[in-house]
Amino acid sequence: MHYNLHNLFDIDLFGMLHTLVCLATAFISGTVIGLERQYRQRTAGLRTNALVAVSAAAFVNMALQLDGTGSAARVVAYVVSGVGFLGAGTIMKEGLNVRGLNTAATLWGSAATGACAGAGMLGQAFLTTLFVLAVNTLLRPVVNSINRRPIDDETSEVTYQLCVIASRDEQKRALAQVGELLEQANYPVGDLDVESFSDDEVEMTATLLATSVDSDELDRIAAALAAHPYISQAYWNTSTSE
Repeated sequence: MHYNLHNLFDIDLFGMLHTLVCLATAFISGTVIGLERQYRQRTAGLRTNALVAVSAAAFVNMALQLDGTGSAARVVAYVVSGVGFLGAGTIMKEGLNVRGLNTAATLWGSAATGACAGAGMLGQAFLTTLFVLAVNTLLRPVVNSINRRPIDDETSEVTYQLCVIASRDEQKRALAQVGELLEQANYPVGDLDVESFSDDEVEMTATLLATSVDSDELDRIAAALAAHPYISQAYWNTSTSE
C-alpha cells in the first residue's frame, strides 16, 4: 500500500488554530458548568462536564472541517442522542424518588456548549453556558421556596403508596381487603408489589394512580386495614420529588 507522506505532514495551520480556539472555548464552558456541579457534589461533576463539552466540540469541529456544515449538522444530531444515553446513566430510582434528572439535563447543556464551540459559534457557546448556570443557580432559591410550602392534596401532583404488612398465610385475604377498600374510595391501583418482610409476613405496596387523593380517606383506609388481626401494619406515604 502506497502512503503519501506529503499529505501526512501537510498540516493546515489555520485549521489547527480554529480547532484550538473551539476546544479551548468548550473546555472553559464545560469547566464553568462542572464547577457548579462539583461544588454541589453531584454525580457528574467538573471533569465529566468538561469532557462532554470538549468531546462534543471535537466531533463537530472535525466534521465541519472534513465536509462542511452538512456533516457538522449530522454529527450534532449524533451528539444529542449519545449524550442522552450518557445522561440516562446518571438517573437513579430510589423507591418513588427519582434522582439525577438535573444532572442528566446539565450534561445536555454541556454538550450543547461544546457543539456550539466546535461549530465555531463561540458567542453562542458562552451564552449557552451562562443560561445553564442561571438555571442551576438562580432558579435554585425559587425551587427551594416552592418545596418548603405545605403540600396541597387538591392541587399538587403527588404519588401515593399504601403499604400493608400482613401474615404470609393470609396474603390473599389481605390483598382482597386492600383492593376492596381502594375500589370503594375510587382510587385505582397503578402498581402492586409484594415482597417478603419476614419469615411469617409479607409487605404489600399499592401505588395509586389518582392525581388527587384525600389524606383523611387514606388514614381511614389504613386504620380499617390495621384493624384486621392478620395485618400487623398499614400506612401510606407520598413522594413529590422531581
